[in-house]
Amino acid sequence: MSLRVMVVDDHPMWREGVARDLTEAGYQVVATSGEGRQAVRVAPAARPDVVVLDLQLPDVSGVEVVRGLRAALPEVRVLMLSASGEPQSVLDAVKAGATGYLVKSAGPAEFLDAVRRTAAGEPVFTPGLAGLVLGEYRRLAAGPVTAHDEAPRLTDRETEVLRLVAKGLSYRQIAERLGLSHRTVQNHVQNTLGKLQLHNRVELTRYAIEQGLDD
Repeated sequence: MSLRVMVVDDHPMWREGVARDLTEAGYQVVATSGEGRQAVRVAPAARPDVVVLDLQLPDVSGVEVVRGLRAALPEVRVLMLSASGEPQSVLDAVKAGATGYLVKSAGPAEFLDAVRRTAAGEPVFTPGLAGLVLGEYRRLAAGPVTAHDEAPRLTDRETEVLRLVAKGLSYRQIAERLGLSHRTVQNHVQNTLGKLQLHNRVELTRYAIEQGLDD
């Protein structure tokens, strides 16, 4: 089954161009919209796996749309595609629930790869922005981590994978470094998420930083 994608952008030519690129790459474009409120209304029926969302929309901000989409479809992944690379815009989008953030100057191959990785739950950022987000997590993580009577017990391999996740490596890069299959790495990440009672890789990265595993 092909990946289901929804495109939200108020510029018709850009929106149609993105939808065309996705279709030609084998993805299924299940809906398009030029307005944020309409996108939130349409999404539950369209059931996209990934929403490619512009930050600047005529009716509401992309950040508000992210919140609305995640409330309506908790499992949906959101890839922000914006002309703005302003730090605050990136942080606001991620805090609202966006999985990744790509500036519109990205090439077609980079964009299509970002959509695929976003669908897999990998945080995807335009080069230079990932460090900004990790830096914010370090700031939020300052101070003692809440202690539990019994901390979750990770295997050596799960800890090793978690350490590489914290360094910002993709699943494919982790698989190559450890000599594992891509699916095995995914399984380790899913098992770790379950043990730590976390919901996605962004939360997992924050946890790893809190534990000092990104050094």
